[in-house]
Amino acid sequence: MTIIRLDQSFTRWDELLALILTAFASMNGRIDPPSSALKLTTESLAEKAGTEIGHVAIEDEKLIGCLFLRPEADCLYVGKLAVLPEAQGRGLGKRLLATAEATAAALGLAALRLETRIELTENHAVFGAWGFSTTAEKAHPGFARTTFVEMRKMLTAQARIV
Repeated sequence: MTIIRLDQSFTRWDELLALILTAFASMNGRIDPPSSALKLTTESLAEKAGTEIGHVAIEDEKLIGCLFLRPEADCLYVGKLAVLPEAQGRGLGKRLLATAEATAAALGLAALRLETRIELTENHAVFGAWGFSTTAEKAHPGFARTTFVEMRKMLTAQARIV
């Protein structure tokens, strides 16, 4: 299994979109509002890869995981972390987050930040086990109740040395 950074030579947008939609399918009907993944297109993914730092995991020529990273003032935002259901439970999510940590270190950023839906308590537990702490509860526009939590993982000073 290899993790590669997306660049202009990447052309497998249809496969990447299918990966994200498949990985996020279990959320359909479970979270409100619906996942922003449902609004993605091959074109918007290509644009996202142009403005963010995208990575894909490939095994036997098949895309099995991905994540997108966006530098912010004090952290690196981790978005669209996705692993195909049949590839889950093998440490791929951790490997993708290690890529995020290495990217944050190279950029001199002290933390990773992500958001996960309030309903997805199993995700809260997994990210907690991986060193993330809940830092805020927030609501999407138009919602009076909490719809997602923000989680952060502080990186050690040693991890940030370039």
